[in-house]
Amino acid sequence: MGNLLCCVEVEESTVAMRERFGKFDGVMEPGCHFVPWFLGLQARGPLSLRLRQLELRCPTKTKDNAYVTIVTCVQYRALADKASHAFYTLINTRSQIQAHVFDVLRTSIPKLALEEVFDKKEEIAEALEEEVAEAMAPYGYEVMRALVVDVEPEEAVRRAMSESRAAADRAAAERAARAGRAEGDAEAARLAGVGAARHRQAVVDGLRACVVAFCAAVPGATPREVMDMVLVAQYLDTVREIAAASASGCSSASAAAAAPFLPHGPAAARDAVAQIRDGLLQVAQPPAAAAAAASVAAVGHPLPSPVASVCEGITEEQ
Repeated sequence: MGNLLCCVEVEESTVAMRERFGKFDGVMEPGCHFVPWFLGLQARGPLSLRLRQLELRCPTKTKDNAYVTIVTCVQYRALADKASHAFYTLINTRSQIQAHVFDVLRTSIPKLALEEVFDKKEEIAEALEEEVAEAMAPYGYEVMRALVVDVEPEEAVRRAMSESRAAADRAAAERAARAGRAEGDAEAARLAGVGAARHRQAVVDGLRACVVAFCAAVPGATPREVMDMVLVAQYLDTVREIAAASASGCSSASAAAAAPFLPHGPAAARDAVAQIRDGLLQVAQPPAAAAAAASVAAVGHPLPSPVASVCEGITEEQ
């Protein structure tokens, strides 16, 4: 705003106050105005009508006793139709806006937990804009926008939040790994069961074919007689494997302590075969099955799984 030969120039987007003997006389719009000082007129100002921005940092405390700094941004301007109010009623506009912003933040933030402050930034900004706009309207200022730019917790709170997020990520990764291992174990068990079932079925099919071929090649031979021969062979193989496993890799004292003692001989083999055959071929009869199980327990050693499978196959054919 210039003053030359009682002429005053008011720049664009600004206004000036005209006073007569110190009393407000009117608002001068942008342009050139004649203000004769000898008639007691003078110009005051200028007052900018441009949009201004005020950035503030407000330290406060949340409901869960976490100290944070709320970074806000307030955009405001003076109203042209209330320029005299804006010019004469306030000396320091920024301090007035800062006081209202701090009052709103220090009233609302302590009612929220730290996580809620992050989640409700928009609600806080809307309340801030409404309160500050209402407070500044009587002074001739319009608040265009109030923003909550950032929420800055103190360093200790930041470290705690980082550690909490890291722990949550590790827990989620561990749960996913456990779930993957459980699924893998379940699939491995399923495949192992399928493999064992196929193996036993293959053994049954092979021995069934051998029994049929033996009966066809030897007239008068019955499937029971063939199974007796198979059971005797399996019994002898089992005894040999037990003896080899007890003696290999052990000292004489530990081998003697770990070696099982089985009744062995022609009569014992004949009795074992009879008990195994009677116990497995009569599975469909519960009383006979119970008696056969007791007899097998009396023998003192378990039945090999291939033999049981073959006996089941023969039973189904009968």
